[in-house]
Amino acid sequence: MRYPPVTLLKENNIQFIRVSMIFLLICVTTRMHFCISSVPSSLETLPVEGHFNFDEVSHAAKDFGNRYQHHPVAVLHPKSVSDIAVTIKHIWQMGPRSHLTVAAKGHGHSLQGQAQAHRGVVINMESLKGTEMQVHTGNFPYVDASGGELWINILHESLKYGLAPRSWTDYLHLTVGGTLSNAGISGQAFRHGPQISNVQQLEVVTGKGEVVNCSEEHNGELFHSVLGGLGQFGIITQARIILEPAPAMVKWIRVLYSDFTTFARDQEHLISAENTFDYIEGFVIINRTGLLNNWRSSFNPQDPVQASQFNSDGRTLYCLELAKYFNLEETNVLNQEIKNLMSHLSYIPSTLFLSEVTYLEFLDRVHVSEVKLRSKGLWEIAHPWLNLLIPKSKIHKFADEVFGNIVTETSNGPVLIYPINKSKWDNRTSIIIPEEDIFYLVAFLASAVPSSTGPDALEYILTQNKRILEFCEIAHLGVKQYLPYYTTQEEWRTHFGQQWESFQQRKSTYDPLAILAPGQRIFQKAIPFS
Repeated sequence: MRYPPVTLLKENNIQFIRVSMIFLLICVTTRMHFCISSVPSSLETLPVEGHFNFDEVSHAAKDFGNRYQHHPVAVLHPKSVSDIAVTIKHIWQMGPRSHLTVAAKGHGHSLQGQAQAHRGVVINMESLKGTEMQVHTGNFPYVDASGGELWINILHESLKYGLAPRSWTDYLHLTVGGTLSNAGISGQAFRHGPQISNVQQLEVVTGKGEVVNCSEEHNGELFHSVLGGLGQFGIITQARIILEPAPAMVKWIRVLYSDFTTFARDQEHLISAENTFDYIEGFVIINRTGLLNNWRSSFNPQDPVQASQFNSDGRTLYCLELAKYFNLEETNVLNQEIKNLMSHLSYIPSTLFLSEVTYLEFLDRVHVSEVKLRSKGLWEIAHPWLNLLIPKSKIHKFADEVFGNIVTETSNGPVLIYPINKSKWDNRTSIIIPEEDIFYLVAFLASAVPSSTGPDALEYILTQNKRILEFCEIAHLGVKQYLPYYTTQEEWRTHFGQQWESFQQRKSTYDPLAILAPGQRIFQKAIPFS
């Protein structure tokens, strides 16, 4: 008997393998195509009061960061919480065979595509904000608001009753669910904590499509998981927010420092004092001239002659921004209080600038800048922001290197820096913050000008951000990112540190198929946790 040559057998085997692989790829591709093409019909049959949009989805692939665009297959415009629950439950029941994921999108102010869902479903949370807000007055006032409601609308509504939330973000045109999924920080956080420390109750839709009411006493684990949880455990559909009596007016003050040590010492003194300001923030001014002249349109110098003689000479300066709330009948007492408080600070005397505005004008101050930028076509551009939380013990080392050697040119956006008291944060929530009792928020809020090749160019800013992060790592500063963004699970493990196992366990409990918030890139759907 004659056998085929060995070479012929090898060729036949190779040919067989090739044909098999091609057939397998065709099957896989066909199956994936079938799954994707069957998605619209699967969703179309769901009993929702709102509607799905399968054609106009490009807006759901954009965010404020304006750097990432991941298109969904559908956008849900819910009329009720039930619409959200029905949709998620449907995807949950489809199991791992479906690659569908779900992202909740509020006002689209995320920076790195966190509210996007590639070939998934994006829920337009602002469709829910038509739900009527309920303001409850009395000894312990609060407001019940939809997760898709904007904070600016909550402010307007609560002010009708002489009330307002205690803690804010600098920009109010953000949704409740969006900020509570992160933390919500501003100049009031040293006193009241972040927004997640000022919530009493939540309504949440989990990754299984269950609608759960939770608070510190009832379903407490879910309550604390969702707050600062980056959307990983559930979608916040309603929140009960603590209110307090609202003042009528605000004394708004800015002073400058040329020495960082003095600037930081004064900030730390103010956030630790019993009688202090209601709002304390700071920012860094790098290589800018004529700054005080720009302030004159809205701030009055205490001594116009001295202020006009001040020259920054291109130095790096540090601005302390303060606010004291008051009602008109308290003006005289307030002025004396401010005078006493300022007498303990070591700012440059000729740089004391004051303004008096309404409480509403002060809280909504960033929106004025937005309107101006929009008119110039400079709002919907790339925003490669970097937000860091830095332990107090390392802030001087950070400032020396970063403001001395890395950030040496003014970029197109502010650099915020101010301390926060850790005691005002709840360590049961999912937010990750430094270990020390006082830590600083440092935020590089740059905007990248299209076609620029200077310090406001996108690549320049991204390179600068990378250098800052590399320095923090090499110098072992114990820095944590706020609004964190990583691309691998190993990086996320490092970010969460000892809390990673707890975070992972919460995920497996409330969203075991990893359906929710795929844009955070923490977990992948249908991949077992390890």
